[in-house]
Amino acid sequence: REIIEPTMRGMANLGAPFAGILFAGLMITESGPKLIEYNTRFGDPECQVLMMRLKDDLLVLLNAAVDGQLAHMSIRWSDETALTVVMAARGYPGTPEKGSVIRGLDEAERDGAQIFHAGTAINGGALVANGGRVLNVTALGKSVGEAQAKAYAAIGHIDWPQGFYRHDIGWQAVAREKTGA
Repeated sequence: REIIEPTMRGMANLGAPFAGILFAGLMITESGPKLIEYNTRFGDPECQVLMMRLKDDLLVLLNAAVDGQLAHMSIRWSDETALTVVMAARGYPGTPEKGSVIRGLDEAERDGAQIFHAGTAINGGALVANGGRVLNVTALGKSVGEAQAKAYAAIGHIDWPQGFYRHDIGWQAVAREKTGA
């Protein structure tokens, strides 16, 4: 309300109402939220959890936004929780190593997790790392703990010795679930 809504009103007042995806990079400080940047795209990896929960056709929704009809759309979401774990290439965030072969994605997706590619390429018929943040392993669950367990179980099937990931994604929400807070 303090940042995004005034921006949207200002754009409309200038005769350029915004239609589409607006990603606000915000930092929460002691004095309240501060705007870092705007992007006219989904955030990454924020988009992946949204796509897992979205039950409707994204293209239809984007076209409705462009046509000014999004407010008239009924958007359906899964009640489940989604969680994404980013797998990065050795050397990230500095100079990531490229070209290492990644295997096991079919097995990783077998139990319902979905792998979103970010920095991959095909080289000689093999899937290889081609950037810093390479894979987004995303899973749904009835709780954060269940989604987290599924995402990490999927990662366990990925054969990529040159990749790494954080082991603490979702830990605060899982702790709250366990204490009922």
